[in-house]
Amino acid sequence: MLSIKCPRCASLVMLESLSCAACATPLAFHDETQAFVDVSGGAVLVDGRLWRSCGNRDWKCNWLVEDGIATSSCLSCRLVRKRPAFDDTLALEKLAEADADRRRLLAQCLHLRLPIESYADHDGGLGFDLLSSRSSGQRVTIGHANGIITIDLAETLDAHREALRVRLGEPYRTLLGHFRHEIGHYYQSILLDDEVLLSECRELFGDERASYREALDRHYRLGAPEGWSASYISEYATMHPWEDFAETFAHYLHILGSLWTAAASNVHLQPSTTPLIDYTEEPIERVLADWHEVSLLLNRFSRAMGQNDLYPFVLNAPTEVKLGFMHRIVTRITRRASTTS
Repeated sequence: MLSIKCPRCASLVMLESLSCAACATPLAFHDETQAFVDVSGGAVLVDGRLWRSCGNRDWKCNWLVEDGIATSSCLSCRLVRKRPAFDDTLALEKLAEADADRRRLLAQCLHLRLPIESYADHDGGLGFDLLSSRSSGQRVTIGHANGIITIDLAETLDAHREALRVRLGEPYRTLLGHFRHEIGHYYQSILLDDEVLLSECRELFGDERASYREALDRHYRLGAPEGWSASYISEYATMHPWEDFAETFAHYLHILGSLWTAAASNVHLQPSTTPLIDYTEEPIERVLADWHEVSLLLNRFSRAMGQNDLYPFVLNAPTEVKLGFMHRIVTRITRRASTTS
């Protein structure tokens, strides 16, 4: 997502950094201001309030928690409902890797001013079950149900994830992709808050009230319909309107996250292509035009390193219209949050 600078030496740091690679300053991420702060002195004052490092810093969490509240866990860690047992050291090691992607997801949602309401506060709130099928010996199904996102930590294992990608015929499979897809289900359930939006959503993606089990059985029995690539972003998106929405939402986050990173890194491709950190007041046509140039650059870089395309997708016209719908419902929330803050 964003490339953020060290507050001491101004070197670029990664979103998951615990310290600056250039000057070794201990760092922590302040989610409200989307900036890194120097925590070498312990607690730190940000916007008149005292903050301290999350109690899970030993597990590589680099977020802050406000001093004085009755928990040592940051906002991100408080959203975890289930995790591996403390004596399951292998799974906990993978939890740290998965949590880096989860924090990246949450930082992006916060940047967009999307609502994040915890499962602990009300039924249907956002929560994460981070479990491992390799440790428990039980099947862990990646998915979303009533605000709870379940992730199989076994997917942090490259060989396991790549084997699944090949077997399922997917061009792209990452843990961050899973997080972005599943949170698309969560936001579909809370952002379509009026009949006009819901009606438009059904016109674009189909009626989500259609039987999911029947759609699932049909998809794995027959596969995607012939000619799917002319109307959908992926084969999986053809399965059910819920999956088309979630796949499109995930790609919207992929696109914005990459454009923000390019902008924060001062990437200028052509006089007419200067990526932005904030596209709230820009039309989807600007977003897609910038993405066309940036994605080509990313794929050229990837090929130059002997790797497959970083973004191996073609945005057909119907998908661009669906992305436009995502842009409208997200920026609607962004503007609303900006006027009330």
